[in-house]
Amino acid sequence: MQRRCLLAAGAAAWALAASWTVHAESGFDVQPWPTNKAVPAQLGADAAGRIWNLADLRGRALLINFWASWCEPCREEMPSLQRLAASRAADLQVLTVNFKDPLASAQRFISQSGLQLPVLRDEEGALTRQWGVRVFPSTVLVDADGAVRNTVRGAIDWTGPAAQRLIQPLLKRGPAAAAPGLAQ
Repeated sequence: MQRRCLLAAGAAAWALAASWTVHAESGFDVQPWPTNKAVPAQLGADAAGRIWNLADLRGRALLINFWASWCEPCREEMPSLQRLAASRAADLQVLTVNFKDPLASAQRFISQSGLQLPVLRDEEGALTRQWGVRVFPSTVLVDADGAVRNTVRGAIDWTGPAAQRLIQPLLKRGPAAAAPGLAQ
């Protein structure tokens, strides 16, 4: 009995290590959104003062990208995220959330990268905590019906085939039903 438990534990550890290696080599991993986790209804305000709410964005898929100016993978990922937003503007909204950067650092990053996407400031880190983000960059994927599907942890080429496999299912609308965990 003990030997079977040890073999099963060893096999599980090996499988976990093997899957981590695949994700680590690609630079990102995808985590499903926990079914019992609440979803923040209000996202915050951008530099122009516009308040962004999830309910207002229904009908389009949504990517919420969490980044910081000190994060090199964030810097590398941002141009592809911006190209994606430009190419899919009709059916996809991309928002970015700046995590705790001093205003001058965030503005310098935005200027140097030519960032055109809406930037929500998270000066205290509260929004980032509400979304459960602990790795930068991280991107939360929300489908067109407002249901949160996944979190992509780490940098990804948002114009590449791996990202397209993640985005395509988000664009399809299902039966008109409230998203699980979404505050109305």
